[in-house]
Amino acid sequence: MSQQTARRGGTVWALVITSVAGFMAALDNLVVTTALPSIRKDLGGALGDLEWTVSAYTLTFAVLLMFGAALGDRFGRRRMFLVGLTVFTGASAAAAMATAIDSLIAARAVQGVGAAIMMPLTLTLLTAAVPAAKRGMAYGIWGAVNGLAVASGPLIGGSLTEHVSWHWIFWLNVPLGVALLPLARLRLAESHGTGAPLDAPGTLLASGGLFGIVYGLVRGPADGWTSPLVMTGLFAGSTLLLGFVLYSLRAKNPMLPMRLFRSRAFSGINAASLLMFLGMFGSIFLLSQFMQGVLGYSPTEAGLRMLPWTGMPMIVAPIAGILSDRIGGRPVVATGLFLQAAGLGWIATVASTGVSYAAQLPGLILSGIGMALYFAPAANLVMSSVLPKEQGIASGANNALREVGGALGIAIMSSIFSAQGGYESGQAFVDGLKPALVTGSAVVAIAGVAALLIPTRRAAHLATTAGGTAEPEPVLQTTSH
Repeated sequence: MSQQTARRGGTVWALVITSVAGFMAALDNLVVTTALPSIRKDLGGALGDLEWTVSAYTLTFAVLLMFGAALGDRFGRRRMFLVGLTVFTGASAAAAMATAIDSLIAARAVQGVGAAIMMPLTLTLLTAAVPAAKRGMAYGIWGAVNGLAVASGPLIGGSLTEHVSWHWIFWLNVPLGVALLPLARLRLAESHGTGAPLDAPGTLLASGGLFGIVYGLVRGPADGWTSPLVMTGLFAGSTLLLGFVLYSLRAKNPMLPMRLFRSRAFSGINAASLLMFLGMFGSIFLLSQFMQGVLGYSPTEAGLRMLPWTGMPMIVAPIAGILSDRIGGRPVVATGLFLQAAGLGWIATVASTGVSYAAQLPGLILSGIGMALYFAPAANLVMSSVLPKEQGIASGANNALREVGGALGIAIMSSIFSAQGGYESGQAFVDGLKPALVTGSAVVAIAGVAALLIPTRRAAHLATTAGGTAEPEPVLQTTSH
């Protein structure tokens, strides 16, 4: 076998392994939402317990993402990827076999730990395996699969619950994880970051801060924003994150070097990512309920009707990746965000208790194209905005901000929905849905403005040659197994 064939095989295997792993982690964010009534029927539990089956995963996932990336940089990205995948797969089996609501919540929390180690390393392992000139297309496919997982979570969860059993939401991960483990061991090359020791104070400050903020955001709509635990979480979390920033400015080997944010590319794409997930997560959360609770579709029927949105990344994202290789990621990402904002605005305008599917379709298509144009180049922009040795932590930071954005989106848009409407009737739901979707549209439009702050490819290259942060064609140090 020639060296070129071997490298091409390695690239293909890395793309398959990292995309499937990313799909599993992203899917479990929202896959449980449509199964909650069935879980309650089987396992019992109050409404607050049911909410924790979603929140426990979100919380541990978001809180430990940067720590997971740091572990990979220090001890080997392939090695820690295998650890994270093993934990995630085992916890999925435990969730599927849960016989009580408390054990299900505990398994979901452990799932989040495994996903937090695994998810940020998918990007760094993919970057190590793909030549710089082809990374746009590879990131496009990776982004398409992840975007499909986020958007189709309610459909997959609803379909499995409706036609098989809610247990299969979790059993689905087990054969995938078992198949990926030997493939990852044999087909992925090992790579490391700086090799610096783990930043224990930074890890504690960042993890504690994210925990407080995400806890407050997750529990705010259910417990009330003025409840003592929610206010304590938000205040303490913000204080710890401020302490993390101040500490990182002075630390010798910080977990997240603050100088990265001096780069307009790194700051711009991270701001855009947080705002994009804020608008998108909150919208999907409410629209899936609108189609079922107001328009009367079953979970499967609702999911199929959202395919123009949720399935579009599989078609458009690889093309978006190629475009970003040729013209740069900035115009592609910004265009995608503005299209997604227009799509959400369209749906908000036509929403009513008797709206036809044809009236919603243009908004769904616009949102789908917009999401696809965002996902592919965004990954490329994140990874190319930092030095190769810092790509692991850059990926972890971007994923953490996206998760916080998703939690924030569900919290904010649920609060707007509750303030303006409710579940009492179809009209009450529409009354709350419209202002929530308008808010989501506005936030995604602001994300588009943030994307425009990213330097053009020529400006980034000039900054690099002048001693900037990024390198145009980063090459990771890898070792064969």
